[in-house]
Amino acid sequence: MNHKTGADLLEEARSRVREVMPADVMDTADSSAVYLDCREPGEFNLAHIPGAMLIPRGALEGKVEAAIPREKSVIIYCASGNRSALAADTLQQMGYTSVASMKGGIRAWVDAGGEIE
Repeated sequence: MNHKTGADLLEEARSRVREVMPADVMDTADSSAVYLDCREPGEFNLAHIPGAMLIPRGALEGKVEAAIPREKSVIIYCASGNRSALAADTLQQMGYTSVASMKGGIRAWVDAGGEIE
């Protein structure tokens, strides 16, 4: 049996999801979009995008349907863009059609001058 590595899974997810740059997210600030932080609560409490919703990656499948309607536009971010790519792939498999992973995560957001709380 040929096993996949974590890097393999991440590469596959990235090939299936749309990734957006933080500057593009800021430029096209969509007030109807849901900004979903898929980090852990401690990371979220340190800094997050204003108005972002927290659903940790490990709880995503069990909590997202009750929190976000499938027809909503969802921009997912994490610390560096890895967990968010996997989370975006998962949401697409669950029937969410307007999903993007923010490349570089909150680190790139801050570096691009994005506001944080």
